[in-house]
Amino acid sequence: MATQNKGLISPKQRWNRTLSLLTIVLGTVLLIFMITVEDEFGALPLFLILGGIIWFLINQRQIRKHVR
Repeated sequence: MATQNKGLISPKQRWNRTLSLLTIVLGTVLLIFMITVEDEFGALPLFLILGGIIWFLINQRQIRKHVR
């Protein structure tokens, strides 16, 4: 029974992956907006992008551990 679910990703891991990618996209959009409007970028978009990338990498590591 356990071998049948070995390759599946849990819904929580799917949500974490989706939310981390959404955070990266939101940070990128905010960065582009701030550069076009204020001619300089702020710290918040950079932290959103960096946090999203770190969250995504941690989630991918957990998915790889779960699949193996």
